[in-house]
Formats: sequence, C-alpha cells, structure tokens
Amino acid sequence: MPSPFLIVAIDGGAAAGKSTTARALSARFHFLHIDTGSYYRALTAALLRLGVNASDSAGVERAVANIALGTVVDGRRASITIAGDTIPEAELRGPAVNAAVSHFAAIPAVRAALLAYQRDQARIAREHGFAGLVMEGRDIGTVIFPDADFRFFLHADPEERARRRAAEGQQDSIAERDRLDSSRKAAPLLCPPGATDIDSTFLSLEEVVARVSEPIAARLGAA
Repeated sequence: MPSPFLIVAIDGGAAAGKSTTARALSARFHFLHIDTGSYYRALTAALLRLGVNASDSAGVERAVANIALGTVVDGRRASITIAGDTIPEAELRGPAVNAAVSHFAAIPAVRAALLAYQRDQARIAREHGFAGLVMEGRDIGTVIFPDADFRFFLHADPEERARRRAAEGQQDSIAERDRLDSSRKAAPLLCPPGATDIDSTFLSLEEVVARVSEPIAARLGAA
C-alpha cells in the first residue's frame, strides 16, 4: 500500500521555531516546505513598492486585486512570485517589511488574496512528486488546513524569541507583532483546537523536531 500524502500545519509567533522545524520535516519526509510568512512578506513588499499604505484598506483591496501570484519550486521549497518575479530575501527580511507585514496581514483583502493560493500548494506538492506538504504560518491549522493530518503550535517566551532573532542578525519587534497577530479580527494567531502545543523556550531544535517527527513517522510506518 502506498504511503498517504500528508499535510502538516505548523503555527506560532515569530521566532518560535516554525521554519527550522518545517525545514527539518521537509528533509526527513520529502515534504514540500511552505513558509507562508514569506508569502505575506512578499505581498507586503509589493504593496510598499506601489506606495500603498496599510491604513488605506480600499487602496490595498484595489492593489491586491491586480497582483498576479505564482509559485516556483526550488528543491524542497516553494516560493511565491509577484508578477513573475521573486522578491529578494534581503527585502523580505528588511526593516520596512518587518515593520509593515503584521499591519497588512490584518487586512481581510490581503488574507483573502492568499487563501486559495495557499491551499493550492497541496496540488503543487502532489504534482512535483512530494510525499506531503509542511506549511508554517499563523493560521494554517485554523483557517488554511483545519483538517490537516497533523497540526502543531509552537510558542516560546518573548525574550527567548527576541534573542533568537538577534542571533540571526535581525531586528524584529516580537511583542508588538504578537499583539497585532493575536488581536486582529481576520484569522488571529491562536493555538488550533486539538493541535499539539509545544513550548520551545527550553528545548533544542533537535528536541522540537523529534517531538514533531514522532507521530508523523509512526503514521508513515503504519501505512
């Protein structure tokens, strides 16, 4: 019997360990890795380039309606394209996008523009021969794939997450982003009901990956 195509949802705040865990799962199980945070960052960068302000909801809605989204698969990672182009990583992680992304992500039109696009990544993963999809973000287990085979929620102490960001050479207002992401009306950041909740504050990456990998490996071993 062939192994099932699995969808794994990993949610959590900034620097909670989502990306490193998702990359490890992608490598171990041959899953396509989707970092939806980079999708929101790319759309934010595109809107900033257009001179659109997050306080202008109508302007944002008009702009996103005319932005063409695409996907390019490189290795085990799927990246978003805007009008056929990939936004440079330095711009995605730069201070302008860092400061604006949570504000744009709170706008319903922005989330609506990415909803079907994100769900369609499962089709792309299947077409490229992956064994599954591991998608990380802030509303994957609640909105994008509420029926995912596995749903995990990673969190850690804000001070520890700020330390991790600084170690990466990045500046990010962890507390402010938490406040914005958790209090927005559209798909707020929260632990999905029934998801596996993991506090990574005092865990190594290897320990987090081991906890997340165990039930997936058990499912695949039983297939």
